[in-house]
Amino acid sequence: MAIIHRASLTPSKVELLAPWVPAQHWLGGMPASDLSAVGAYRFDDPDGEVGIETHLLTTSTGEVLQVPVTYRAAPLPGADEALIGTMQHSVLGERWVYDGCADPVYVTALATAILTGGTEAKLEYPPGTDVPPRPVTTRVVGSGNSDSAPPGAGSVTCVDVGTTTVVRSGDLELVVVRVVGSGRTHALPAGRPTLVGTWPGREEPTELAVVRTA
Repeated sequence: MAIIHRASLTPSKVELLAPWVPAQHWLGGMPASDLSAVGAYRFDDPDGEVGIETHLLTTSTGEVLQVPVTYRAAPLPGADEALIGTMQHSVLGERWVYDGCADPVYVTALATAILTGGTEAKLEYPPGTDVPPRPVTTRVVGSGNSDSAPPGAGSVTCVDVGTTTVVRSGDLELVVVRVVGSGRTHALPAGRPTLVGTWPGREEPTELAVVRTA
């Protein structure tokens, strides 16, 4: 499960991402103005230190973009180029927000979900909060099975290839789709362990990421 808080954020998540997304190479020059949130899903950090959330955003032309991010209480060493920005969280204080593809915690969580047949994290408020669990509207599932050993990611490198990002960590290689369910999407390797998802307005399971080697 992922612990979330009833809090205000400055700037908001979409406000933080709005100037960063249009500058990314994986857009391939397509316009990315007037971003709006269409869905999001979270994975759990077993250590409880890093927030892991993937945003699904729509553009003014109707493209759906996948933007995984991590939220940290302090800067991630050696990841300055992957820093999206900082935000003030009314409960947790200042948060450093990174492109998830460059964060080993996200990479481990994504690969684990794919290879072990995992799903999105259940969203819970902290104990003692008199609020029912937040409903999940974006669902993801990996094609693997629970007998698989969860991987561990060390140092991470990532490079944009077409409208995907290829992430490498040791023997692990993943392809993360950035422009989702579109004719613009770079071809994904067939027959590999995959993460698929559905969200409001997209009820047909759609490929979001693939483990190419492990």
